Amino acid sequence: MSEPKRLGPARRVAGDLVVPGDKSVSHRAVLFGALAEGTSRVRGALDGDDNRRTLAATAAMGARHRRDGDALVIEGVGLGGLRAPEGPLDMGNSGTTTRLLLGVLAGQSFEATLFGDPSLSRRPMRRVTEPLRQMGADIRGAEDANFLPLEVRGGSLHGIRYDLPVASAQVHGALVLAGLRAEGETIVTLPGPARDHTDRMLRAMGAAIETDAGLRRTVVRRTERLRPLDFDVPGDLSSAAFFLVAALLVPDSEVVLRGVGVNPTRTGLLGVLRTMGARIEEVNLAVRSGEPVADLIVRMEPLMGVDVGGEVIPRLIDEIPILAVAATQAEGTTTIRDAGELRVKESDRI
Repeated sequence: MSEPKRLGPARRVAGDLVVPGDKSVSHRAVLFGALAEGTSRVRGALDGDDNRRTLAATAAMGARHRRDGDALVIEGVGLGGLRAPEGPLDMGNSGTTTRLLLGVLAGQSFEATLFGDPSLSRRPMRRVTEPLRQMGADIRGAEDANFLPLEVRGGSLHGIRYDLPVASAQVHGALVLAGLRAEGETIVTLPGPARDHTDRMLRAMGAAIETDAGLRRTVVRRTERLRPLDFDVPGDLSSAAFFLVAALLVPDSEVVLRGVGVNPTRTGLLGVLRTMGARIEEVNLAVRSGEPVADLIVRMEPLMGVDVGGEVIPRLIDEIPILAVAATQAEGTTTIRDAGELRVKESDRI
């Protein structure tokens, strides 16, 4: 057993940091690179367990990967070039891998089985499997294909119109990926804005995708070919959030966070903290491979309690726990509503 460590209060938080690559974007870069025709180069991809599940699954179906310096090189096989895996695909604890892969497998000409760890096996999947079945996929599993393990028999798909009951980027992404292989139009409507990494990246690769200005309606048409990626993954805002909040709460603090993704569908935390009184500067703004990035500068500021809910929740769903920490140090009461999705993450985050 390792020696216990004694932690005391910080007198000051200061530093100039580069946070790891964005987890959501890394998943998509690996998966979409495998579906492209040609060689993709992805720099800064997150090397976490969930992202390794996406790498392993695509490798099991024929895509090849290798490291070249700071780049992950992916030899894509094309939208219809995946092959049947030799055995079941282990999703570990990755809900993103599972749901996006369901959309890909729905349009393939082979069978595959997905399974996961006990935590992932308790997470609901019917919100994905039901619309994919409407498109023509044959998906079987416990409680009417609501839980892993799931058997997917891909085949010919047809486009549908589907209104998502919850603004979920994972479910939206699965339907978009299936729509690339479907005949006719697939139209997906969201009740509010959700992360748009899937749409941004696939459009940059040549996919026939249109999204309205409010990010509520996506139209997908069958696409025969995706161009390979040459892509820099932005820094993960969810990881940056912990350093950001620490700097806000500790006197005499200043932290600079370099190259952080500031996609508007992900920056709900920044907006809420500013409403609470935080001064967070965004400098050196740029767009890299379709994703906006910036350096964030944050200094200690007194915070006030706020009410949080409605359409901003999907834009900060993963940052609500650290927002709650900030709220404990704010003057007054902070109320967070409409965050029920936290109950069905990899753990009950509430």
